[in-house]
Amino acid sequence: MDVVKSLVRHYTILSAAVRTGRWIKGLEPDSQTLMPDMIEDVVDRFPNHAAFRFEGRLVTYREFDFLANQVAHWAIAQGMKPGDTVALFMENRPEYAAIWYGLSKVGIVAGLINSNLTSNALAHCVKIAGAKHVIIGEGQDAAIATALDLFDEAPVIWAFGGEAGKSFSAALASMPSSRPECTYREGLRGRDLCLYVYTSGTTGLPKAAKLTHIRIAGMMRTFIGPCRIRPSDRIYVTLPLYHGTGGICGVGMALMTGACVVLKRRFSASEFWDDCVEQKVSLIVYIGELCRYLLNQPARASEAAHSVRGGFGNGLRPDIWEQFINRFSVPKMIEFYGSTEGNVSFMNTDGKVGAVGRIPFYLKRYFDHVAFVKYDVLKEEPVRGDDGFCIHAETDEPGEALGRVGDEARMRFEGYQDAGATKNKILRDVFELGDMWFRTGDLMQVDAEKYVYFVDRIGDTFRWKGENVSTNEVAEVLVGETGITTANVYGVAVPDSDGKAGMAAITVSQEIDFSQLYQNLEARLPKYAIPLFIRVQQEAETTGTFKYRKVDLVEDGFDVTEITDPVWYFDPDAAAYLPLTADMYSTLISGAIRF
Repeated sequence: MDVVKSLVRHYTILSAAVRTGRWIKGLEPDSQTLMPDMIEDVVDRFPNHAAFRFEGRLVTYREFDFLANQVAHWAIAQGMKPGDTVALFMENRPEYAAIWYGLSKVGIVAGLINSNLTSNALAHCVKIAGAKHVIIGEGQDAAIATALDLFDEAPVIWAFGGEAGKSFSAALASMPSSRPECTYREGLRGRDLCLYVYTSGTTGLPKAAKLTHIRIAGMMRTFIGPCRIRPSDRIYVTLPLYHGTGGICGVGMALMTGACVVLKRRFSASEFWDDCVEQKVSLIVYIGELCRYLLNQPARASEAAHSVRGGFGNGLRPDIWEQFINRFSVPKMIEFYGSTEGNVSFMNTDGKVGAVGRIPFYLKRYFDHVAFVKYDVLKEEPVRGDDGFCIHAETDEPGEALGRVGDEARMRFEGYQDAGATKNKILRDVFELGDMWFRTGDLMQVDAEKYVYFVDRIGDTFRWKGENVSTNEVAEVLVGETGITTANVYGVAVPDSDGKAGMAAITVSQEIDFSQLYQNLEARLPKYAIPLFIRVQQEAETTGTFKYRKVDLVEDGFDVTEITDPVWYFDPDAAAYLPLTADMYSTLISGAIRF
């Protein structure tokens, strides 16, 4: 039976790889076929198909293309030239995709800015992209107002539904809906810039990742084969469109095949399955925490009445993987790993719980640019041997994932608009003098069967009592406790102690028995990994794509003279968590208590 299962898994992986290869074939740096050419071809084949279903509105492929053409003519009318940038600062709506698609028709680069930003972060994103025009959506008036005084020369603001700036709708109404001449983009090639997509900014200001036409086309096409997308499919996208997974991969797999995007303005856990039933959704796009939010919802009839055959996304943690599949009867979840800008990516097509992919012997050549190297958590750098070169991680040993930088499409790293940020992501002289490797910043490990697992972000792993602590592993145990809905784990400095002690910011659905919690954790975690501090928040601090923010939490530490949230600490004498008072905080920072 084990042999049969193994053969089935290998067949699934190989067939998915073949299907993926067919869809990304021909995506070369010198290609004259660009992303807008590919979408125009789909429009011509499926003009009357629904491209988007949104809030009771249906947008056909023909209508979608007409709007994009108007956007292209608007850019020409503004005197823009190929390579110029327009910042897009909008909420989810079909016009969002039409705008960046339309700009690409005439070689204009769109910067897809997080619609939740304000003030300095917003101004920073506009500035680093060099955008002289910003298109804003509904409800963005107040946000853009917080940033305008931060420019030496303020960009032109175009309002699409809002009040601030010039009316973008009125400007488009006077533009023709015919396709602009291809001569506007005839000098461009696959290697040329198409979009800026920004990093989440969880550790500082966002970085603008440079995405070329072949990169965008690859992201849009990669999941079509493994997900077996057909023109009749309806793909439910609840993630923000400024995010690569939802806005490029999810939307793109539809726009490249004639399928339909069922678009949500924002994710709603309570409406999710009702929408899937009502809109006859066949595929969902997820981020791991989205799945956790759905599991935390009370049972409803629609969760068993839908026709969803699968989903794709990333960050689905092992502790909820099978729960999600079993409770919601979604047959197949395709988990992948990869950053928007990086050259290291994996895809789990055979359903191995917890894995982000596999490197079997017959695909080893395709992954020969990927390496996992030993990493020193204390020094926060890869380990180098006596010869000065990095050392490969052993089987089941966490190591930083690296991708060799080269000219092949799968090896390219275009970097960021900020040269300094690009330099920080490159590691040189890794295995030989002069080589260059992209640093993922992620610790991963490979087991004996060559399955690849995500372990933690570098910086999220910290060292305590001489041992490495994975924040993800601790968080998974915490959310397994009754009443704890989310857990954000990080390390904090404790006076007179080496390394960092564990602390967790949690949200709860009921009262927690803190007198018993430590004993429960002790039964499931090594002693050094058990958090010494617990902070109870009303709401988890996350980005628009559900990534936990830790910068402010780490800075706060366990200083209850500044923190208004309740904080509990581990008392060694009581062997239990006790409330942390201001007096006890003073005792702790004096070094009178040793953990």
